[in-house]
Amino acid sequence: MREESDNAVRQQIISVWVRDPRIRKNDFWHAYIDYEICLHTDSVCFTKKISSVRRRFSEFVWLRQKLQANSMLMVQLPELPPKNPFFSLNNAQQITERMKGLQRFLEQILQNPLLLSDSCLHLFLQSQLSVSKMQACAAGKTHFSVAQAVQCCGLRRFHSEEDLQKDLNMSCDSDSDSSECRDPELRIKDLTINKVESTASLDLMGSSQEETLSFSSGSS
Repeated sequence: MREESDNAVRQQIISVWVRDPRIRKNDFWHAYIDYEICLHTDSVCFTKKISSVRRRFSEFVWLRQKLQANSMLMVQLPELPPKNPFFSLNNAQQITERMKGLQRFLEQILQNPLLLSDSCLHLFLQSQLSVSKMQACAAGKTHFSVAQAVQCCGLRRFHSEEDLQKDLNMSCDSDSDSSECRDPELRIKDLTINKVESTASLDLMGSSQEETLSFSSGSS
């Protein structure tokens, strides 16, 4: 039965692209590059069938560490592109090579049925959460589930908790790909998740509860 299940997962389409590298500035002296991760799938393993988020290299490092730990060494994970002490934000060839390596990493990860059940993978690919928020959500330490965090990716910006509740009740189950899903740091602030964590009475999904999908930073 397990073999039949694994074959069924392999027959489903999971396409992933790593593209559109962009330089982000923390301040005048510090900058990093993030990449857009586009996912298109018909797999039952994913709540959202089309998504787009942005992630930086250090977040890929975190993901690999979590997947390795959660799989209890039962899976030999693919390697990430090697860290280059001479990596330059102005070197187009280095950026392209790293981007291709990150895509190969995700493609291999998504071919493993065991890893597809890991909450950290789903949050990494289809939510706007930071590393600390992903870790807390996967551990069940937030007032929203993994599925809810995924569904909220791509919502328009909110100006109040009332706007948040109203929009979630009306359209949080949408699978459409949205351009609003392109800047995770801005969007996650707009979702007011910090307020949600400190206010137990605010339910991100109203009364509909979906089943929860059951470090160190590297260099940018």
